[in-house]
Amino acid sequence: MARQKSKSDLPEKICPVCQRPFTWRKKWAKVWDEVKYCSDRCRRRRSQAESQD
Repeated sequence: MARQKSKSDLPEKICPVCQRPFTWRKKWAKVWDEVKYCSDRCRRRRSQAESQD
């Protein structure tokens, strides 16, 4: 049986809205390159983050 990866070994990104790091999730396995936001809440608030730049 294969050993599990520890959380520290998983890929990580920074959310452009809340500026917090978030880690890879199994449900994002096929679309990890397209994931930009850590949550639906941040995705809904993306326009606020764009206006702050």
